[in-house]
Amino acid sequence: MPVTVQNIIHAISQLSEDVDYNYPSLKTKTLVRICNIVRPNGPIQIKRYNPTRGQSLKNAKYETISTNMVSRLASAVKNNIPINMDRLFGGSYNTRSALEALVANTPNYWICYPGRIEQNKNGQVEIQRGHKHLIRLDESHPQGEIHETKVDMVISESLVPQDVVYEGLSLPDGLKDNSIDIEISRRHAQIQVALLKIGQQLQFDTWIAQNDHGICYQGKRLIEHGRVIQNLRDQHILKAFPDAAHAGRLIDVIWFREKKFMPAVIEVEHSTGITSGLTRMKGFKDKIPNLAGVRWVIVAEENLRYLAEREANREQFRDLDARFMSYEAVEELFSLCERRKISGVLDGFLDSFMDSLVCLS
Repeated sequence: MPVTVQNIIHAISQLSEDVDYNYPSLKTKTLVRICNIVRPNGPIQIKRYNPTRGQSLKNAKYETISTNMVSRLASAVKNNIPINMDRLFGGSYNTRSALEALVANTPNYWICYPGRIEQNKNGQVEIQRGHKHLIRLDESHPQGEIHETKVDMVISESLVPQDVVYEGLSLPDGLKDNSIDIEISRRHAQIQVALLKIGQQLQFDTWIAQNDHGICYQGKRLIEHGRVIQNLRDQHILKAFPDAAHAGRLIDVIWFREKKFMPAVIEVEHSTGITSGLTRMKGFKDKIPNLAGVRWVIVAEENLRYLAEREANREQFRDLDARFMSYEAVEELFSLCERRKISGVLDGFLDSFMDSLVCLS
């Protein structure tokens, strides 16, 4: 039977929530604690800390292992086939190691080190001890423990994750002088650039927040880049709603397709901005009632997912049916667009990079 999200969530839910679990690597002293699991599909709320660095469970931040992460793992799992978690997730999701730790503590998942094919200086092929992999077997080990198994197989590890590089990005003086930390402003701008470039590749027209038009990328202000909307009032889809353009002018990114559709309204937020981002989107939505097919998206660092979920479930925001897209997921899609020049995909393709924030209950 194929492995499903529900299988993995059920296996992890059998682990005690009052126990600190070890990571598979003996060099890693971090411990992970399960705080809450939403059954049957996740997400999983955790805390993790390293006592050798003076950290404690009490002071650790809440983090989230998303349904999307578990789904990707479930799709990759085949009995007796090793999985390299770093390769599976690339640079995405900073909780991938915590997911690996929890899964490895369930009875049917083991740690293994398959042989690695390498080429020496003389061009000859050699087999070396490989990197850590996760493998699912029919045989089981005690629950709540991590066990290694030997595997008689050799794999190629030539593929490496692709880094995202933002060349020639500079902030206007107005942004540099405000009260927000300069590095936060720069990171915010990087994600806006990534979303703009994704939009270009997917044939979307992109609105960039009015106060961010002066950000420069590769020698041009964002407002001067291709497929960037000059005036929100000119969008045909909004002309029936006279107050909509004003309400949406400060939203970080809005994607439009074929002048008739609006695939996503996006706020790029940090810890202090989740509520304000939802408020701006809610104000915009109220000006365009009954407009179908819009995704209302909070983009933030993975460790802010739990905070975004909490805020999105407040009564005043629930009708947004807000979604979450991590920085890692944005840059994964950006990298994919840059490397593979994706085209011809439907709007629903975006959904595989986003998770719903609204609880059904």
